[in-house]
Amino acid sequence: MGFSLGFIVERLGGELHGDTGLLIEGLAPLERAMPAHLSFLSNPKYVKQLAASRAACVIVSPQMREAALLRGACIVSDQPYLYFARFTQLWKKSQVQLDRPQRHPSAVIDPQAFVHPSARIGALCVIERGVRIGADTELKSRVTVGENCVIGERCLLHPGVVIGADGFGFAPNAGAWEKIEQLGAVRIGDDVEIGANTCIDRGALDDTVIGDGVKLDNLIQIGHNVRIGKHTAMAGCVGVAGSAVIGAHCTIAGAANILGHLELADGVNISVASVVTRSILKPGHYTGIFPIDDNAAWEKNAASLKQLHALRARIRVLEDKLKASNPVGQSGAS
Repeated sequence: MGFSLGFIVERLGGELHGDTGLLIEGLAPLERAMPAHLSFLSNPKYVKQLAASRAACVIVSPQMREAALLRGACIVSDQPYLYFARFTQLWKKSQVQLDRPQRHPSAVIDPQAFVHPSARIGALCVIERGVRIGADTELKSRVTVGENCVIGERCLLHPGVVIGADGFGFAPNAGAWEKIEQLGAVRIGDDVEIGANTCIDRGALDDTVIGDGVKLDNLIQIGHNVRIGKHTAMAGCVGVAGSAVIGAHCTIAGAANILGHLELADGVNISVASVVTRSILKPGHYTGIFPIDDNAAWEKNAASLKQLHALRARIRVLEDKLKASNPVGQSGAS
């Protein structure tokens, strides 16, 4: 099974340099590609791998056209990585699919839930009362959707996802904890993808809301009443505490944490393992990581950090003394 280069360009566009009849039988990165594979180059720093690649054809940008032609066939596209992504979609759709039921017989679906006839429900899924699932959405195995939650169209939920578990809410009572019932739900927009074992809690009163086009990786925790704007993406092990509001087109790198009740503007990018402790109201790239070091040096630096407040106070005292000894307008020369 495969596609000719001519067919690929006909479907996806691009500028082909090479034999239209050349058959592509697989996809692979530059360094591992074989003579029947299609690969891509999006970062110029890998140009040496391009020259050595055995790929049948490589997708490149206009800037890399000449280098690619020295090696062999290429497809020139303004966005090679996006072109490659669309080819993976084309390839996936072409794969022979064994007949699968729209709803696996082991799935448990409450009679008061609405699942669109085109949606696919995998093995051992549980869909509770009042749930609504839109057209062309797919739930892989062991997905749980709690009562009254809504999932839009063309969404993909990977194995183990839990939508609509109770948020973490308790009131202190004489040294114990009193449960605050979580009375909201979760509303997920269209074209959302949620990675394996990610959990999105239902709201306490209002709903937790995930906007259209949001992409969540594996093992992410989204707390109750969180709101995430359109087309924001989060990498694995991110934690978002309750009632945080995250704007559209943000990126949150792996293992970052966002404290509760904070707001992130549209277009905010958070670096890996950062801890967001204040609202960020201006787009940009933000980092909050204490650099790794050998342990002895790290302990010394950490001890110094604990003294920063006292050092700041001492510096202010010294600055006040300097100002007092040299008032504004008084010349230092005799």
